[in-house]
Amino acid sequence: MSALRSDSRSVRTTASAYAELVRLANLFTAPPDVILGAALASAAEVGVGADAPVSLRATAGLAVGSMLLYAGGTTLNDYFDAPKDAEERPERPIPSGRVSRSSALRFGLGLLGVGVVVSGAAAGLWGALVAGSLAGTILLYDGVLKGGSAGFLAMGSARGLNVLLGTTAAVEISPVGLPAWALAVPVVIAGYVAAVTYMAAEEASGAERRAIAVAGVGVGVAFAAVLVLLWTTASASPLVGTALAGGFLAWTGRVLAGAYRNPAPEVVGPAVGTCVLALVVLDAAFASVAGLRWAFAAVAFLLPAIGLSRAFDVS
Repeated sequence: MSALRSDSRSVRTTASAYAELVRLANLFTAPPDVILGAALASAAEVGVGADAPVSLRATAGLAVGSMLLYAGGTTLNDYFDAPKDAEERPERPIPSGRVSRSSALRFGLGLLGVGVVVSGAAAGLWGALVAGSLAGTILLYDGVLKGGSAGFLAMGSARGLNVLLGTTAAVEISPVGLPAWALAVPVVIAGYVAAVTYMAAEEASGAERRAIAVAGVGVGVAFAAVLVLLWTTASASPLVGTALAGGFLAWTGRVLAGAYRNPAPEVVGPAVGTCVLALVVLDAAFASVAGLRWAFAAVAFLLPAIGLSRAFDVS
């Protein structure tokens, strides 16, 4: 019996280590991006009078592919950051010895590959192309660009591509055929994430107030973009979208104000986590342009994300 208990503890320890490696709570912020993209495509199809709706089966498959790509990205992030984490975050899975660095490399690359395959199976050639571009951007960020201006833009671009991935669920419109207003939304998401990434660059040692202010600007621009989209297009649910945007602004604004007053690691780190979680609300606010069901489908992922964030860090 003691051997069985020991094996059980070992399995739980390994599972917990890999859950930390893939940022389990963060994973649930990826499908709302895809849902937003599908919502944009749906609204665009209605606008051009297309007969076929967005494929819900393809949307679900792309959401799974998105989670796999995200998990691969966070795993490879820790693979490349292992020497730095040994000094700043020795409790992380790789420096603590709970996951070997070579295993993390194989696992991360495998997740990226499977994510591209799943996306292609769900949405055909366009799904595979966008997912492949996303995987390439993730590799560039993790392995080469992290830390500099190009790195912030790469991280933002990855989130923007994740939204674009959702648009490939459209039956009659390709991503390149989307109207300008729909293509502008992934750009706004990319800008917001780039700004938060800039603030997060030095979260382990604190952050400059300038970086926190940049994140605040990203929040403000995203909030304004939602209002412009909802009230200048034939939005299906402008009031709900506006309420969600207001919630996003209040939630992120409160923690960023606190971080600006006290830019210490123990304040900045949680603020970054909140901004990551709040992306789900921002996605839902934008998705309301296509109707309540799209907004609710996106924001529903906030529940598991927040629940899991109580056990696993969001960064």
